[in-house]
Amino acid sequence: MNVSNPKSDFVHANGIRFHYLDWGGHGPTLIFLAGMGCSAYIYNKFAPRFTHKFHVLGFTRRGHGESDYPETGYDADTLVEDIRQFMDALHIQKAIFVGHSLAGVELTHFAATHPTRVEKLIYLEALDDRRGEPDIMKQDPIGKVEIRREEHAPPRTLEEYIAIVKRDVPEFAKIWSELWDEEVSHGVTVNEEGIVVDKMSASIEKMLVENLVKDYAPKKVKAQIPTLSFYGLRRRALTNDYTEEQKASYDQFCRDVKDPFFWSIISEFQNRFPHAKTVVIPDGHHYCFIAQEELVFTEMQSFLQE
Repeated sequence: MNVSNPKSDFVHANGIRFHYLDWGGHGPTLIFLAGMGCSAYIYNKFAPRFTHKFHVLGFTRRGHGESDYPETGYDADTLVEDIRQFMDALHIQKAIFVGHSLAGVELTHFAATHPTRVEKLIYLEALDDRRGEPDIMKQDPIGKVEIRREEHAPPRTLEEYIAIVKRDVPEFAKIWSELWDEEVSHGVTVNEEGIVVDKMSASIEKMLVENLVKDYAPKKVKAQIPTLSFYGLRRRALTNDYTEEQKASYDQFCRDVKDPFFWSIISEFQNRFPHAKTVVIPDGHHYCFIAQEELVFTEMQSFLQE
């Protein structure tokens, strides 16, 4: 797999410095927004595929990647103002927005706040109303299982850090590539003890979860903006660390609780955006633009040409 070599640059907006990537191209502006914990580099293979008809950019929000890490500003209003001022700094009047995961909140909130600056919206596994999700996940029996693993020394190299992530998160290990190596390298730092740690502090993560997951009610989008959304009917990647009984319990939870909640989310989104096209991906992955890249690319290309 080849990752691209985009222009990497910074702008000052809303009082802080933001990092962004510019993959080039000509035509309408297409802005990619990453999910929580990721930077614009997560799109470094997917985004360049659209440069034949669009000017493609990737914006990294505050508290992520190479952007600044202020102690405040992790609410929907401020994050949307960050995006607006980023567009102003680059003299972008109107854009098509593509958002993954947590960025769904930013897509909806920006479209509701600045509808004249949005041409189209594309949600990549990007729930904008996640208020019921924490209660659902509390019922996940696998979440209550404690896996005993061999003790390991704190990671002192990027390679050691990545090895721990791949061991602890099988869903990531399944789709790992040099793209992830690059993405992770921009989200970690070495502390005073020589240990590789996340740049994002626990306090920033807590603010994002509380403001955009637990308590965020989607702002009403009055404008009828062309919208495409992707949802994956997903399952945990259960390793041999779990017993057959635990795996069966998880399957039952998915059938009785998780899947019905999944369909209710789709229905609720469709009620708010009746004009939207929704693509459901069986056996999907949260990072659908990586794991199901061709399907997502084909659907997006068709939607963007309409």
